[in-house]
Amino acid sequence: MEFHRELDVKGLNCPLPILRTKKTLAEMESGQVLRVLATDPGSLKDFPAFAKQTGNELLEQREEERVFEYFLKRK
Repeated sequence: MEFHRELDVKGLNCPLPILRTKKTLAEMESGQVLRVLATDPGSLKDFPAFAKQTGNELLEQREEERVFEYFLKRK
């Protein structure tokens, strides 16, 4: 999937991955896509909830070798 920015929050635990994601999305333009890489298992619940709460669209989420990858589209 194509993306405009990437945020690596591997090794950080809740709430830091969401806080850094929120800050990065605020710096982006509407319609741009952010790719987030995280290792916190709690992020599996956090990112869908964050997207729903903020109106940003969670386009895709996947896991590979204990790294969670999220693609969020800025509202």
